[in-house]
Amino acid sequence: MRAEWKHLLDSREKMICRILLLIILNSCLCAATFVVNVTQSSYQAEENHSITLEWTFTTTPDPPWRDLFILCRLLTPRKESVLYQVHDGVEVSESQDEQFSGRVQSDKDVLREGRIRLHVSRLRTEDSGLYLCDVQTDDGSGSGFCQLNVSAAADQLQPHTENPQPDHRGRSGLYYFLGLIPLSVFFY
Repeated sequence: MRAEWKHLLDSREKMICRILLLIILNSCLCAATFVVNVTQSSYQAEENHSITLEWTFTTTPDPPWRDLFILCRLLTPRKESVLYQVHDGVEVSESQDEQFSGRVQSDKDVLREGRIRLHVSRLRTEDSGLYLCDVQTDDGSGSGFCQLNVSAAADQLQPHTENPQPDHRGRSGLYYFLGLIPLSVFFY
């Protein structure tokens, strides 16, 4: 009988271990399914124009917004600048870098759908770089990134002259015509 009880206990222990292993694996797989994507991996824009950067993330219906953390940053070889931050579901505008002050608006209506949409206005060439957005919820965490290249405005690429040169095409036609009058008289 002891052997039967021992065998029964061993099989129960094995079953409990298997159930625990399945629970652990399932929770790991759920966390692995949390994804942050960008809607576009590369953006081109011109200085003084506006652009909308957008990321999507995995969300559940009626998410607990107190557990939402978002940090969107610009990474360049020279520095790292905070573009947008949400802590415990509340936007933290004080953490925004001076470079973006007054130029970034978030679309709060789409956040519940798992979308981060940031409108950046009055673009500058120094806004060029890699934009990284980290998202953390109860469902997991992840990151997505995109590249933005801001070129100088077209009117700044062409040199301006204070005193433009006069157009002599009209005068040269007049001189040509005046030169023909004496010739026509001579040959007539």
